[in-house]
Amino acid sequence: MTAAMSTAHATAAFPHLLKSWRQRRRLSQLELALTSGVSQRHVSFLESGRARPSRDMILQLSETLDVPLRDRNQWLLAAGFAPVFAARPLDDPQMSHVMTAIRLMLANHEPFPAIAIDRAWDIRMANAAFERLSAQIGDEVWARIGNNPRNLMSLTFHPEGIRPFIVNWNAIAPLLWCRARREAESSAGEDMQRVLAELAPFQDARTLHGPDDPTLLPVLPLELSLHGVNLALFTVISTFGTPQDVTADELRIESFFPADDATDRLFRAVS
Repeated sequence: MTAAMSTAHATAAFPHLLKSWRQRRRLSQLELALTSGVSQRHVSFLESGRARPSRDMILQLSETLDVPLRDRNQWLLAAGFAPVFAARPLDDPQMSHVMTAIRLMLANHEPFPAIAIDRAWDIRMANAAFERLSAQIGDEVWARIGNNPRNLMSLTFHPEGIRPFIVNWNAIAPLLWCRARREAESSAGEDMQRVLAELAPFQDARTLHGPDDPTLLPVLPLELSLHGVNLALFTVISTFGTPQDVTADELRIESFFPADDATDRLFRAVS
């Protein structure tokens, strides 16, 4: 492919990305124009390929549409520009402040479980309380479900995972599956889509096609029965507010809190 043909192919890809993300966010061209401060005519020209975007225009529109940083890099590449957001590994020296913040958040949540997960729900870090809880389920659980790295969705939805210990499975399974599916769709998360595809054959119709009600999703109650001990928990998710690195953008903290006094006392007693 010649350089001219390559450039033409790249610029042709940008209109498709812009339109698909605008539709994913359920915005009309007019709504996107008003929100981003760009004329509707220019948005239309960009989507049709009649106008070529500048680098600043790409960053402006992707910011308005809340496009993840990894995908903003793809927008730039599709329009013939170099990516601007680095994707550093967690052990990179420039990620030291992020890692320090994560460690502090996980440690400060003791004696209750907390984990740091990426957009595929792979567990990147965990505090001691989560490891103790995992040990109660059985250290071999990760081998049974074939997880490397450890994945929270697989732990929950694989038949050899923690499903037998979840008392309120019928209530939370459709909600958690819905949440993961919506995240994959809204963030173009191919990694999560692969995880869902691998786990879907193990799920029943109720889980796969449960009610899609986002008002039920922010706080997820979880009831466990481990060797005759009942635990009542709920989860809260925290993300980095203004990340400038792809890895940090995709990380979040999932914190588990006791939902009753008995669970609170139990976690404090074993810390």
